[in-house]
Amino acid sequence: MTHPPQFEPLAEGLLVRAPAKLNLSLLIAGKRPDGFHEIETVMAKIDWYDELRIEPGSRKIDLVCDGPHWAPDGKENLVYRAAEEAFRAAGWAESVRLTLTKNIPAGSGLGGASSDAAATLLGLNRYFDLQLSPSQLANAAARLGSDIAFFLGGPLALCTGRGEKIAPLTTTFDFTALLILPNINVSTAEVYAHYTHDFSEYERLGRATRTHIAEGRIDRLAQMCANMLETSCYRLCEELGRLKRILESLDIGPICLSGSGSTLYLLAHHADAEDLDRLRERIAIETRCASIIVRNNPW
Repeated sequence: MTHPPQFEPLAEGLLVRAPAKLNLSLLIAGKRPDGFHEIETVMAKIDWYDELRIEPGSRKIDLVCDGPHWAPDGKENLVYRAAEEAFRAAGWAESVRLTLTKNIPAGSGLGGASSDAAATLLGLNRYFDLQLSPSQLANAAARLGSDIAFFLGGPLALCTGRGEKIAPLTTTFDFTALLILPNINVSTAEVYAHYTHDFSEYERLGRATRTHIAEGRIDRLAQMCANMLETSCYRLCEELGRLKRILESLDIGPICLSGSGSTLYLLAHHADAEDLDRLRERIAIETRCASIIVRNNPW
């Protein structure tokens, strides 16, 4: 299967695709002195994209948002702040018009806003030849948010710290996943705020995770469906917990949570397109939730 490129030249601009991600595992090592949680997560990009158009503008930063999902205009949007950060790091600025097409829903655990910010940093650096080095881009990403640095590289990495320390994984892990998309917006901050740490659970999952990574068996790691934020997420959002129980009752395989929610997903290693389409119909009947089929992204 062919995938579209991340960068596509336009007549008077540049189109940048911003892929979503799945957390194939998400462990919490504990709380840090700065109040954040120390995480260990394996993330994989998938072939579902927001799109950012970069074009000449009439003022410093002009941001317009469209698409099926709402996103804020102006400085409330990470795209705007990433553009400011890119120009600040380069020491100069251009007038630019940014059009964000939002296909990935917010609050879904798929990293859409973080990916949009990374696409902005990469796209502006390329379009205006800002000559920002990889380390300068990574520093800018870290100032903007925890997950953004992952989207500067990829497609598969172990992310630690607050999520900003990236160790690329060179193992190839090809997969197909069915994303179940409830119309629920989950607050990452609230999920972390209500998280209760279980050190013995972290130790148990950590040993297995490190073994699978060392052996290059990301398939086995993903099959664990390890996400230590699940309990906190389902406690805050009982509707999402009920949805997972309904899906599990269909006996279709392990149901995983991406990030802090709300997206649930099923890895479908051996299912063909017809099987997945039938499964989507069954899930729609049983849960009234939309679902989409995605695959791992190559870049």
